[in-house]
Amino acid sequence: MTSDASDIDRDIAANFEEIRARIDKAAKKWERNPGDIDLIAVSKRQPDAAVEAALRLGHRQFGENRVQEAQEKWPDFR
Repeated sequence: MTSDASDIDRDIAANFEEIRARIDKAAKKWERNPGDIDLIAVSKRQPDAAVEAALRLGHRQFGENRVQEAQEKWPDFR
């Protein structure tokens, strides 16, 4: 992994951590189990490096606006 990839991984990990903390706080407020809430990452207009970083970090739930875009983009990530 290159330094750029490490930086991107670190940024994406920090973003996921911040979002997960916000989800946990909201879940607690509304007496919900945070584990029951799915985080869907939107990959539209994101550079491949960011999507790859999220995948490396174990994230597997992504949303795309159009099926055609997903069909073009996602085979490269398998």
